[in-house]
Amino acid sequence: MTICSIATPTGGALGIIRISGPDAITIADNIFRSKNHTRLAERKPYTAAYGEIADAEGNVIDQVMCTVFRAPHSFTGEDAAEITCHGSAYIMQQIINLLIQHHARQANPGEFTQRAFLNGKIDLSQAEAVADLIASSDKATHHMAMSQLKGHFSSELAQLRSQLLEITSLLELELDFSDHEDLEFADRTELLQLANRIDTHITHLADTFEKGQALKNGIAVAIVGKTNVGKSTLLNKLLKEERAIVSSIHGTTRDIIEDQTEIEGLRFRFSDTAGLRHTTDEVEQIGIQLTHKKIQQAHIILWLIDTDATPQETEEIQQLTEGKHLIIAQNKADTLTPETQQQIENHLRNALPQAHYIRISAKTSHNIPQLQHLLRQIPDIPEINENDIIVNNARHYSALLSAHESLTRVIQSLAQNLSGDLIAEDLRQVLHHIAQITGGEITPQETLNNIFSHFCVGK
Repeated sequence: MTICSIATPTGGALGIIRISGPDAITIADNIFRSKNHTRLAERKPYTAAYGEIADAEGNVIDQVMCTVFRAPHSFTGEDAAEITCHGSAYIMQQIINLLIQHHARQANPGEFTQRAFLNGKIDLSQAEAVADLIASSDKATHHMAMSQLKGHFSSELAQLRSQLLEITSLLELELDFSDHEDLEFADRTELLQLANRIDTHITHLADTFEKGQALKNGIAVAIVGKTNVGKSTLLNKLLKEERAIVSSIHGTTRDIIEDQTEIEGLRFRFSDTAGLRHTTDEVEQIGIQLTHKKIQQAHIILWLIDTDATPQETEEIQQLTEGKHLIIAQNKADTLTPETQQQIENHLRNALPQAHYIRISAKTSHNIPQLQHLLRQIPDIPEINENDIIVNNARHYSALLSAHESLTRVIQSLAQNLSGDLIAEDLRQVLHHIAQITGGEITPQETLNNIFSHFCVGK
């Protein structure tokens, strides 16, 4: 069946309509009139023709460019055409209506990419990278998506799969000749070393997931501190917009205010939390409970102070931020004498030696760029390039963990010199889990539908 869809947002200067399937070029020919009177079916692939789209009565809808692609050399692996028209929602919908009248079907979300996968143009991990590329919002997420789309992750898995197949083949060959006890095709010592190397590689890939999730979703930063210390003002400065209400009234922020921004190529997700203090206000107490929850979820805690912290406040922060990256930002530094600033810094550096310390003024923006640079350095995430392989997909992570679990049994069985048939079965499980990532095995239709249903229409 031939499918069609609008592939670009409406309202721009230009819009693109995609058509793919066995009758794609024929259907496009039925509504397209070339200026030089040549049909699209007669044109060479990868060429564009200028002409008009007209309805059955000859009414011209728009002047367009139409590009032809022929199977298997297209994104979907099928015959395809793309119509570039003006970006009017009315014009694009009229063209879609004409295509449907000529027996094309409106594409489902992700159906073009799904067809590319089913026709062997890309594997499943590359198909998922298309969605990540569309959703990329900064340099890091863009590079991760491009790396996966280019097949770097798939190539790594293909090498591991090849090595695993070698072990499996040798063990199964032994089983075929099990009645000849004097024959041994596989050196168990060498197989054990190879299995350990493969497991180390799989574990390394799985270990990148936490970093990948942080990059994909944004590094979580909780801005905490007592009421009226300047948390909302700081959030607005970091976001470069008036996102939070700023007031001198204590307890103004009762709910969590969240937003994201990019700092030196990384996306950060900031949470402006309710002020930490003892209160009898029931609504404010709920806000403080939410603050504790955000602290648990955050990667970095940004503790804002304006005067020296009490021993109770210091102890509370120490308990709440255990195991977290902590930045102590002394706000309103411009209102304190240098001697007072130094006294506060010395006290807090002694009380919380693991913390980073910086003096700022959220009101005047003093040292805000330095704070942003400190935030970028703390996650210890180097510059991401398109050759780096970082796992950021929960499905891939789960499959890698399952592969590691099965491979651990293989290693234990090899070390104990157990029967080859038991080892071979666990090896088949490892291969199965790795194949789930790229779609190297037949994947249940329900799983495929779930993956591609999250794509936008037109992809």
